Amino acid sequence: MKNHHTFSLLALLSAAALFHPTGAHNNNPSAAANSSCTDFIRISCNATLYPDLCYTSLAGYASTVQADPARLARVAVAVSLSRARRTAKYLSNLSRTIDYGGDHRAAAALHDCSSVFGDAVDQILDSLRQMRHLGSTSAGGETLRFQMSNVQTWMSAALTNEDTCTDGFEDISDGAVKTAVNDRVVKVKEVTSNALALVNSYAAKVTAP
Repeated sequence: MKNHHTFSLLALLSAAALFHPTGAHNNNPSAAANSSCTDFIRISCNATLYPDLCYTSLAGYASTVQADPARLARVAVAVSLSRARRTAKYLSNLSRTIDYGGDHRAAAALHDCSSVFGDAVDQILDSLRQMRHLGSTSAGGETLRFQMSNVQTWMSAALTNEDTCTDGFEDISDGAVKTAVNDRVVKVKEVTSNALALVNSYAAKVTAP
C-alpha cells in the first residue's frame, strides 16, 4: 500500500492554488461575480446524491472554481481525499488501540475496514493526480477521454471500498466500535459519492462525441 501521508493536500493542489477558500484574498472577484460562482456550484451540485452537503463542502472555494466544471470536479476530489485521509488515520489508530472485549468479529471487521479504506485513499489520490494533468498528453499518448475514464474508474473503486468497510459491520452487534466507524465512514462515502458525480458530469461534457 502506498504511503498515505507522502503528499499533503496543500502540496497536491499548490500548482492550481485550489485551496484558497473564498475570502482568503483581498483581490477576490466582486461580490456579484462571486455570487455567480456560488450559484454555479449550487446548480452543479444538483447532479449529486447529496446536494446540500456538496454545496456546503465546496462553496468556500467558489473564487477558485469560478464557473469551471473541471476545477469544480478537481476540488471535489481533493475534498474527498482530505476527508478520506483523516478517516483512514482514525481507523488505523482505532484498530491499534481499542479494547474489543473479546469480540474477534468486530476486530476483524475493523481491520478489514482500515485496509480497504487505505486502498480508497490511494485511489482518490491517483484521481487527483490525474485531474491535475488533464489535457496534457503523456508519453503514452493518453487522451482526455482516457484520462477521465481513469478518474471515473478510480473514484468508483474508492467508493466501493468505502462501502465495503461499512458492509463488513452489518453482521456485527451494535456497539461503540460499530457506531463510531459507521458514523465517520458514512460521511466520507457521501463526499466521495458527490465527487464522483461531479467527475461524471464533467466527463460527460468533454467526452461526448
